[in-house]
Amino acid sequence: MTNLPKCYGIIPARYGSTRFPGKPLAEILGKPMFWHVFKRASRCPQLSKTILATDDNRIISAAKNLNVPAIKTRNDHLSGTDRVLEAAELLNMPEDAVVVNIQGDEPTLEPDMLTELILPFKSSNVQVTTLAKKIDSKEAENPDRVKLVFSKSGRALYFSRALIPYYHSKQRYGFYGHIGLYAFRMNILKQFVKFGQSELEITEKLEQLRLLENDVPVHVVITQYQSVGVDRPQDIEIVSRILSKTCNISIRAPGKSQEKKSTFFRQNSSIPIKAGF
Repeated sequence: MTNLPKCYGIIPARYGSTRFPGKPLAEILGKPMFWHVFKRASRCPQLSKTILATDDNRIISAAKNLNVPAIKTRNDHLSGTDRVLEAAELLNMPEDAVVVNIQGDEPTLEPDMLTELILPFKSSNVQVTTLAKKIDSKEAENPDRVKLVFSKSGRALYFSRALIPYYHSKQRYGFYGHIGLYAFRMNILKQFVKFGQSELEITEKLEQLRLLENDVPVHVVITQYQSVGVDRPQDIEIVSRILSKTCNISIRAPGKSQEKKSTFFRQNSSIPIKAGF
């Protein structure tokens, strides 16, 4: 084990969403969505700094008015990960820094989820981390819900939209849903973008498979937190109700203890959460 390296959060915020143009500026309880994501991420004690990365001057202007640190990036990126890398390079982040890719459409983000992502980097062997959560069989049948399997040490073996694992016998492994939060060492983030799209990535339309195909280990952290994201305009009402009720209180699975519960191993829970990547 080593000391935790410097950790930075970057929130990619693209204006031109196909299903929801201008999504980062969508108003939730009187503030734009990116503000809620930034404020919740800023509560993670392991993050030295959190920055908004966007391709649009309207978002830059709104961020400035709300004192949210923001940086302008190109508008031709194919993914949020590409935008995160450009921002990290523009900010001259060191090679040994940990860069956390924080989805800009997660206004109900629980800050402890970021802590769970970051703490494994105390080990110099950890290169990339992501989160997963136990889900029930009905949720697992949805191809939009990305599933994953992992080793006993927590190393991701595969991510898929298909139902994995396949139950050949009555013995039940359980299903785990992927949560699209990632933390990278800076040097691995650079490699990820340089690799280019991989065959399995294109087949499943899952960007994280690029790492596995290029032999980059992904460490999976099992969480009991849940998060509700915004994909379409109608989701704004849902997250507004959640935020107005919680009043900055952590969002946890019903019936669970209010003590922090996270582990690198498997736990039982069946609360649906938003799929990753």
